Amino acid sequence: QVQLVESGGGLVQTGGSLRLSCAASGRTFENYHLAWFRQAPGQQRELIAFIAITFQTNYKDSVKGRFTISRDNAKNTLYLQMNSLKPEDTAVYYCAGRTFGATKYDSWGQGTQVTVSS
Repeated sequence: QVQLVESGGGLVQTGGSLRLSCAASGRTFENYHLAWFRQAPGQQRELIAFIAITFQTNYKDSVKGRFTISRDNAKNTLYLQMNSLKPEDTAVYYCAGRTFGATKYDSWGQGTQVTVSS
């Protein structure tokens, strides 16, 4: 497994921006598919952005066009740039990783709180 640590969460007003980072250590970072999940109070954890080993990306419709996932393999870091934030984006955000060929995410960060005020 790779160890993941998120940072960059906080309180922001509607329409504002935040950039989350996820620093990795341990196993070979570039061999992992990576993703950002979020969990709002009383809701299930949901996958919102994915970046493959090949750098191909996918997004949940509700964040498409506002959020950008990226990775820097040289720095062993995953990012999530969040623009035009809305109150409904308020949640705990988690980064996660799974190795090529795996079906489940087996590496998780501890989560970082993002709160968007109206």
